[in-house]
Order: sequence, then structure tokens, then C-alpha cells
Amino acid sequence: MTGPGPGPTLDPDADPLAVWRRHAGACVLLDGFHALKHALRFGAEVPVAVTGDRAAALALAEELAPDVRDAMDALLAEVPRETYASLVPRPHPTAVAALAVRPSRTANLRALAHTPRRTPVVVLDQPRNLGNAGAVIRLAAGFAATGVVTTGTLDPWHPTVVRGGAGLHFATAVERLDVGELPPGPVFALDPEGGDIRGLRLPDDALLAFGSERSGLSRELRARADHLVALPMRPQVSSYNLATSVAMTLYHWSATGGAVQGSQDRPGGDTP
Repeated sequence: MTGPGPGPTLDPDADPLAVWRRHAGACVLLDGFHALKHALRFGAEVPVAVTGDRAAALALAEELAPDVRDAMDALLAEVPRETYASLVPRPHPTAVAALAVRPSRTANLRALAHTPRRTPVVVLDQPRNLGNAGAVIRLAAGFAATGVVTTGTLDPWHPTVVRGGAGLHFATAVERLDVGELPPGPVFALDPEGGDIRGLRLPDDALLAFGSERSGLSRELRARADHLVALPMRPQVSSYNLATSVAMTLYHWSATGGAVQGSQDRPGGDTP
């Protein structure tokens, strides 16, 4: 996980589109003002950032993120709105986009494996929905979780996941691993057949595992689990949304001894 603080700023004499083209293949797309804001707060290296309305973006920074306003001022290059729109899959209402260097996999794996661990790791077992994965990463960052690990084919750094995570991939360690490669620690897997979570205290070094939206836990993950845990649910209700399940579980962890550490956003957060 990268520490707080803005990364390097753009050379004011560089052509932002040329810089964009040079980095587009290897970097992560930060789609929207809030994704850029969070990436800067958590130390991302951002080689280029563009906007269709620089004055509006800086006014938004002044209002919502004065801590990174100067960094955005140094980074943001104004381009025609049509040019901005051509750089992103779907234009964001804030008309801001940037490219960031993906954190080192080696550093992320080191953070995930480090013990003793003070906060849990969230494991998404073969997730299918990109937006759900992004929402989970945002939740994990908000609860200062050590990281989010996915198994299966979904890329947790897919642009749609990063957009859903509002750039908070840079606030926690996000990697894709096989079940056999999971970090050390007791695995508490969410399953309807498990014990009621309200009777448990989740340890700080737990791996909190959630099955896919459609088929639940895989055979491999279930075999790796040390404990099966169930969320309270009204009879005849089939399931909760994946992000809702993660939120309930992380809240239970924090309410029974886990500590949410210094949020940099105002209480309640802001809209992505």
C-alpha cells in the first residue's frame, strides 16, 4: 500500500496528449475528479492529467479536496472537451481524466503477507461484476483494510473496477491471486450455512472471503476456510449484494474491536 502524498507533477512544457499516448498502454486510467483526488492523496505517481474545464476542476478541488488542490493545479492540462471525451470510454461529469502508474505487485504482495496484520484482507472469490468489485475496494479503503484479493478471471485493475473504486486502489493493496496463494491468516468465509456473525469477534488478521454473486464460494475456497460465517437475513430473501455483504462484515469487525484509522475525507465522504 502506498503512503499518502501527491506523486510527481507534469512538466508544464510537455504536450499532454503526447504524454498520454506514451503512458496509456502501461498506466491505470483514473476516470473522474474523485479518482484523481484519491490517487493523489495516497501517493500515486500521475504522469498526466487532463480536463475539459480546468477552472471548474480546480474550483471543485478548492471545495472538496483543498489538500490536493495545489497538486491538481500543477498537473491538470486543459484540452478541448471533444479531445477529453476521446481519451475515456465514457465521459465523466467532472470532465477529468488522468493516468497513474500501477503500484508494484511485489510491494502489494509484501503488504498482504506482512504479519502481524492490524486489519483484515478482503477476498473476493471468483467475482463476476466489475462494478461490485470496485465498490468493495472503495469500502475496504474506507475501513483501512490491508488489501483486497480477487481469485478467478476478473482483473481487479480493470478500468471499470478502478472507476467504481473512485481511485482508492491506491489506498490499499489490490491483487489477483489463486486460492493457494492467499496471504496467511484465518479465513472467515461468508456462507448461508455458517454461524451467525453476531456471535463472533473477527480478528484483525482475518481473511474475509466472499463468494461470487451467482454461485457463492468455490470448492477451493470453501476447503481453505477455517470458519463459515453467515450474515443475518430475513427468511425467503435470497442474498445481499456483494458490496453490501462486505460492508456489513467490515462494520461488524470494526464494531467489535477493529479500528478505522484516520479518514482524509470529510465525514460521510463525497460523491464519485
